[in-house]
Amino acid sequence: MKKLKPIIFTIIGTMLTGMGVGVFLTPNKVVGGGVSGISTLLFYAFGLPLGISYFILNVLLLLLGYKVLGNKFVLKTIAGVALLSVFVELFSLLPLYTQTPMLSAIFGGALYGAGIGLSFAAGASTGGTDILGRIIQSKFPYMPIGKLLLGVDGIIVAFSLLVFRNAELILYGIITLFISTFTIDLVINKLNESRIAFVITSKGEEVAEKLVSSSPRGVTLLDAKGVYTNTTKKMLFCALKESETEKFQKNILQIDGEAFIVFSESQRIKGNGFYLYK
Repeated sequence: MKKLKPIIFTIIGTMLTGMGVGVFLTPNKVVGGGVSGISTLLFYAFGLPLGISYFILNVLLLLLGYKVLGNKFVLKTIAGVALLSVFVELFSLLPLYTQTPMLSAIFGGALYGAGIGLSFAAGASTGGTDILGRIIQSKFPYMPIGKLLLGVDGIIVAFSLLVFRNAELILYGIITLFISTFTIDLVINKLNESRIAFVITSKGEEVAEKLVSSSPRGVTLLDAKGVYTNTTKKMLFCALKESETEKFQKNILQIDGEAFIVFSESQRIKGNGFYLYK
């Protein structure tokens, strides 16, 4: 299942991104920056199919940064770009869901961001600004890449004025940029979200043994002293996924019904049994 998860994430991610571009953004002339934005401009300026222009532009970027990126990244990117190019082209054949630019900016940006976030989480790359960012970073390691790429996206959005002659579309493009960026961060943070559990109990050894035998998580056992009661107890420390908290609590209370349990949210855990998405 662990080997299948990156593949599933990549397929779903590229599908969502393709849907955002093909169904919402491009048909309503909303340019959200990046290679997808350039492809939209080329589509309306020269009639070049979305999927084909997206693939060609990314291949050119890969050739430009081949020495910087390395073979492994190039191969993974080609796979992601090819898959996304197919989805963009397929979704562009579907009928319009809406002709309202604002709705297109919101839903297109959200789908685009969610798809990119899932693709990043799978360790895949859909190309575009990701390639450009790595190339620039290799040449100027101390340059704030995020701000630079946002500037590049802004220039692409501004170019839409030359093609569409509509200043309002620039504003919708900026909305799309902000929504997609927010959604990417939201997806990555949600996938990394876990729980830290602190348990104060007088039956530390028994509780620890129960937890270790009933879950894949490890437990750290520490000595603790209650200042108010002046009694010596044990404190258990454990990192776990949010979905595991209910069973975790139930197992503790089976051994010690008076245990004091605190769950704290954690955005990033790296170590045995946890994978850090970024």
